[in-house]
Amino acid sequence: MSESASQYEQLRKIPSPSTRLWIGLCIILSIFLVFVVYSSRQIRWLEDFQVNVVQNNRKASLQLSRLQNDAYLLALSLQGVMLSKSGYPVRDWQPEFTRLRNDMENAAVLEGRYAVDTPASHDKRIQLRQALADFGTTADGIFALARQGKTEEARKLIETELGNKRAVISEIIFRLLVLNDQAQSNAADRINATYENVKTDILLITALLFLLALGTGLYTFEANKKTFAKLQHLAEQLQVQSGQLRKLSWKLIEVQEETLRRVARDLHDEFGQILTAIGVMLNRAGRKAHGPDPALIAELEYVKSIVEETLAKVRDQSQMFRPGVLDDFGLDQTLEWFTRQFTRQAGIDVHFSGALASGRLPPEESIHVYRIVQEALNNVARHSRATEAWVEMEERERELRLEIRDNGVGFEVGNPAERSPNDGIGLMGMRERAEHLNGTIEMQSAPGKGTTINVRIPLKKAPETRVAEKVG
Repeated sequence: MSESASQYEQLRKIPSPSTRLWIGLCIILSIFLVFVVYSSRQIRWLEDFQVNVVQNNRKASLQLSRLQNDAYLLALSLQGVMLSKSGYPVRDWQPEFTRLRNDMENAAVLEGRYAVDTPASHDKRIQLRQALADFGTTADGIFALARQGKTEEARKLIETELGNKRAVISEIIFRLLVLNDQAQSNAADRINATYENVKTDILLITALLFLLALGTGLYTFEANKKTFAKLQHLAEQLQVQSGQLRKLSWKLIEVQEETLRRVARDLHDEFGQILTAIGVMLNRAGRKAHGPDPALIAELEYVKSIVEETLAKVRDQSQMFRPGVLDDFGLDQTLEWFTRQFTRQAGIDVHFSGALASGRLPPEESIHVYRIVQEALNNVARHSRATEAWVEMEERERELRLEIRDNGVGFEVGNPAERSPNDGIGLMGMRERAEHLNGTIEMQSAPGKGTTINVRIPLKKAPETRVAEKVG
């Protein structure tokens, strides 16, 4: 398995915490929803309990107070009957007794409607209704005797019968008041207990949610820590490999430059000398030819012209491989010579402008700037369909600033479909050369607006002064 495939396998095996995080989040949300539903129901129950029990108990208490007050008024009325032996007939007390009895019966009905129905209170209410009915029946009989003129007998019955029955009614009312107070106390205790339960549940749910959130956070922290550690390890490996690839790439560039230098020297020296010797021999053969043979002389001249043309192409090609003018006259005149050669060969009008002080960029570094311009113009010739191009060089703020632009069709810089793989390799080589010189390279292009390449290379401090000669 290759190293890149192994790294991909390591990346694929890095566990993703997403699934467990989603599960933890769903659990927390579920508990939260259950807690919300539970709290809502408890609050609704408390509201209903307060409305249906507490308030009804208060209403029942009011009716019991009403009964108690009527019982007190009834006692006063009985006392009044007993004290009015002269002047106020017994029969005239019947309307007051009837009013109090009806009011007590009505209050008893309302109290039974509002109060909490327990076995003890139910029995007491039955006793109260029976006592009120018994009191009413007895009172009606007594007042009937009074209307018959049996006043003394009626007063005696009021003192003995009605007084005892009123006492029974008062006792029952008192017991109902006690039971009602107990019901209110029980309701208050139940409400308090419910509040305490809700409070405890809230604390438990909060603690549970906190523990779940803490556990989820710790798990996320540990999972991310492991993931980031693996990613950092892979990043370090990739960085090391990137550095190795960069060194290898630069080594290949150096080998390429050395090879081109040797090829250029061999073409210029060996093949050039051979072609020059052939030309000299052809001249000599033409002079030594016996007799005026025009055909032979023409053939020799033709061969000589081919040799001279081949010699010129060999020398031009050797200069393209490794321009000797770069070592002799510097970068600016080399670029000026190259743009003229490129214009003649590619048919694209290339304009060069700019100058660079001698010594600011040594030949071993200038060759890389030259290669950048060479690759850029080759791309112009291959793809841009441009008719003109510009190469502008200037020295500013201790930087060599180089701009190569054309009037071609341009392309979308971010769209790799518009460039061939070879273009990517060429641009990568340009970028490698610029970065090796601690410089930068930027490309700008758009459909219909041509392409512009900007290069910035730091320059050395002080140049050596020498006379630069123009290259023809």
